[in-house]
Amino acid sequence: MEELKEIANTESFTDFTTYNQIYVDKTKEIYSLIKSRRIFLSRPRRFGKSTILDTIATLFEFGLDPYFKDTWIYDKWNETTYPVLRLSFIDFSVTNIANFERDFIDRIDTFAREQKLDNFIPANTAKLSLHHLFDAFRNQGQSFVILIDEYDSQLTANINNPELYEQFKVLFREMYGVLKGKKQIRFLGITGVTRLKDVTIFSVGSDIRDFTYESKCASITGFTREEIAKYYIDYLNLGVCVSKNKNIDEVTNDDREELLDRIADQYNGYCFDSRNQVKVFSTWSVNCFFQSLYDYKEINFGDYWYSNGGIPSILANYLKTHTIDLEEYQQEEINVSYNRFVNPTSLLSMDQKVLMTQTGYLTLKSVLMETEPLLVGFPNKEVFRALVRLSFVEIFGFEILLSRKSRNNLENGSNEDIKNEFISIIQTTPYDHNPIANESVLRLLVYMFFVGARVNVRPEFQHLKGRSDLELEFENRRIVIEFKYADNENDAKEKLTQAQEQIKLRDYGNHGPSKECLVFALVYDGEKKEVKYFEKA
Repeated sequence: MEELKEIANTESFTDFTTYNQIYVDKTKEIYSLIKSRRIFLSRPRRFGKSTILDTIATLFEFGLDPYFKDTWIYDKWNETTYPVLRLSFIDFSVTNIANFERDFIDRIDTFAREQKLDNFIPANTAKLSLHHLFDAFRNQGQSFVILIDEYDSQLTANINNPELYEQFKVLFREMYGVLKGKKQIRFLGITGVTRLKDVTIFSVGSDIRDFTYESKCASITGFTREEIAKYYIDYLNLGVCVSKNKNIDEVTNDDREELLDRIADQYNGYCFDSRNQVKVFSTWSVNCFFQSLYDYKEINFGDYWYSNGGIPSILANYLKTHTIDLEEYQQEEINVSYNRFVNPTSLLSMDQKVLMTQTGYLTLKSVLMETEPLLVGFPNKEVFRALVRLSFVEIFGFEILLSRKSRNNLENGSNEDIKNEFISIIQTTPYDHNPIANESVLRLLVYMFFVGARVNVRPEFQHLKGRSDLELEFENRRIVIEFKYADNENDAKEKLTQAQEQIKLRDYGNHGPSKECLVFALVYDGEKKEVKYFEKA
């Protein structure tokens, strides 16, 4: 197969042209942003926020040529160029407010020198430095562009330090207050992960428009299915050739759609559309998937979003003083207060489900209307596994891999070996931290263990006649488990009978590729806090 166009996970828009990389054209949505002049956009990490700002910066700094040839905006943009002030708060101090101001002032001073603003007066506070910058541009009769990336870095870093959080919040209010109404601003773009009403940019009277859930910009970050089909067609063809052992001239559109279905199952489902119509794939994960396909010539649905950087820093900080309610996140659709979702007043008191949505672990599952129930849920399998790993570390306190002996017991051992492994796993769970109070928690904790141990595991797997609770898939063996929770020893025998009848009625295990399949009923005694029965069906 001929050399494919290079895949890019980059924040630099000019790289796409310079290095002949795939660029999924987002200039139509960017044009909508620019027309609004002052905007805010929230997205989870690794979702293209910085690339969007860099694209806007390139357009204002250099105009159309040579970077925007063949894009949607090419024959629609006719503005002159402008100076662009780029501010990435992630580059500034998050632990010391004086150091932050120093970093910020240095950046303003440097920008003023670069623009040859002879009448600019250096200052010793961030607020005054901004005032002087606007005065200098006004005196020259000139406008400029301001782009602020990761505006909330200092706030999210201090979620467990209320005093420093409040100091940064006050400083930011003063700084954003300076920006309000300034005619010298041709365009103001601000991005971040969180949307916080205790920061001036979201207060009543602010002239900054929040585009986070605007329908017309719902696909400004992330890839739609149609975009992947168009821009990554050569990689889809490669994937079909690899997975179906076909020649390139044998690949059909149905083949590509089938592969797209598999990719969507893993990486699609994010929704930033208030009408709940537009869904997008994770750009980072899709690019990593196709890069892996190209490098190794095999299909590998890795957990790329989670693996790149692990737990988002905001959640890592949050979990130092909070716990995740496991039962809350077992539902496909989770109810959220509309007001708490739309108007989170402070990071220090934010609803956990809202925070999980802003950081990308949950996404919209309903329309965003005050008169309708608001639902969120997991966008895809990759994110669900990410939350499981996140919770696993929180509960068990460490990452775990099955020993070679334990894995061999599951793959090749006797029924008794398998029983002992499951009993050991359940006994590993710290009861005081997360008590097993019902069947759903029991099932989830065992599932979390196997995900953390990197075992191929599927919860509530759908069959023709019903759903089995848990399935482990090995090269030559499949293990199916039906869980039951008993309140006490007297109840346990009845639960075992129920499990065995359910297994027989629904014919668990008789599906999929031909391999040894072992089906077990597991009954947990909640009173004695132990596995009472582990019987082969």
